[in-house]
Amino acid sequence: MTKKEKFQLVENYIIEHQNAHYRLAFSYVKNKESALDIIQESIMKALRSIDSLEEIHYLKTWFYRILINTSIDFIHKNKRVIVVEDNILDFHLPAHENDIPDIDLYEAIDHLPAVYKTIIILRFFEDMKIDDIATTLGENTNTIKTRLYAALRKLRSNMEEKVDV
Repeated sequence: MTKKEKFQLVENYIIEHQNAHYRLAFSYVKNKESALDIIQESIMKALRSIDSLEEIHYLKTWFYRILINTSIDFIHKNKRVIVVEDNILDFHLPAHENDIPDIDLYEAIDHLPAVYKTIIILRFFEDMKIDDIATTLGENTNTIKTRLYAALRKLRSNMEEKVDV
């Protein structure tokens, strides 16, 4: 496959799945502009390293890995600055006293170590299979299962602590 054909396939894939890519980036940074910056940077990285895509059927996992790593890098570079959009604030402020969304769950997920957070997001928000997550992250399937269960235990523990308080 020529480089031009690879570029065309990558371009089509990115356009076709742009909403999923945005959701994934947004799940890390909780800000529209930052998520769009992450996507833009991920696209640039993908196009610069298109030669590393040897098997075209791994396109999704290849691009997800770039997107996840770019998201994590962005968080590390911008640790001190937290920008929150108005609609996120509205989400956290219930309209009625009894109308409280699952804020604690999202906060608990945000406080997980990056490796656990990534697995939770890919499994439950992106609906990826464990084998696909393993391929995306370059890990063994059993390692992903172990980390997923550890992340779920940690989430459960954190949620129970919030209920006890």
